[in-house]
Amino acid sequence: MKYTKLGKTDIEVSRICVGGMSFGRIIEGGHQWTLDEDATRDMIAHAFDLGVNFIDTANQYAGGSSEEFIGRALKKLGIPREKVVLASKVYFNEGHLARSAIRREIEGSLQRLQTDYLDLYQIHRFDYDTPMEEFMETLHELVQEGKVRALGASAMYGYQFHNLQIIAEKNGWTQFSTMQNHYNLLYREDERELIPVCEQYHVSRIPYSPLAGGHLTHTGWHSGSKRSDTDTILQHKYDDYMKEDLVIVDRVHDIAEKYGVSMSEIALAWQFARGAAAPIVGATKIPHFDQAVRSVDLQLSEEDVRYLEETYTPRELVGLVRHP
Repeated sequence: MKYTKLGKTDIEVSRICVGGMSFGRIIEGGHQWTLDEDATRDMIAHAFDLGVNFIDTANQYAGGSSEEFIGRALKKLGIPREKVVLASKVYFNEGHLARSAIRREIEGSLQRLQTDYLDLYQIHRFDYDTPMEEFMETLHELVQEGKVRALGASAMYGYQFHNLQIIAEKNGWTQFSTMQNHYNLLYREDERELIPVCEQYHVSRIPYSPLAGGHLTHTGWHSGSKRSDTDTILQHKYDDYMKEDLVIVDRVHDIAEKYGVSMSEIALAWQFARGAAAPIVGATKIPHFDQAVRSVDLQLSEEDVRYLEETYTPRELVGLVRHP
């Protein structure tokens, strides 16, 4: 495994991150493919054995049970706290990013994860209803108090991320070190503005959905998996461009055949070629992590990258919170 630092911090993470959205109890209205507690522990144990030390989750994943399962898994496995980098998020909760909401939610996350600090605390979306100064100051206070080591953001417009960094800079508050954005071979809209802002501020990108919800891991469109059949959010993100994207999927398969590797390894290797620090892999089977880890050492040629990218067509933005 290879490692990198998050932004300008001294926090060292593996180049692959474990995605906690795959863990937790199945709840009404929630994801129907999440792993139970025993399977969660097995996945984390295997990832850790492979050198993966970075785990990302969120306060609302599976009603909070993702954090619970991760916290208990780390305890039962006897993994020392300082050997793992824990990240969680706040926004999809009552009050969004209001001061009182952040204060309440950080305590809940710490309790569920059975730790007294988070290595990375991320705002899950931009909050239009709370003054930017209010939530940026509150986040900075968490860093000052030692409850959080570094701050990150997730899917938003480039101008919003830029404004938040400016506000932090002007007030002497903690700036964001990471951006968890929606980015993969089937969705590259952030190349226009958000990614250049990340580069301007030396922010590490830890993209979510690097395999486009599984579309980049097999030929054809529908895999027949429980997620493929039940995930309406996934369908909303990608199905409108199925015809165009099947061409890209076939090209991923072509390059995978060329290198004698899985399609997921090619899709992740492309992430590294495009500067991603640690793609978040929401694996539900042990071999998924084996493939993800192998991708770290796979280097694509410039010709390969051009071949994978050249048929991409611009598309509507998805995953962002729009102004009411």
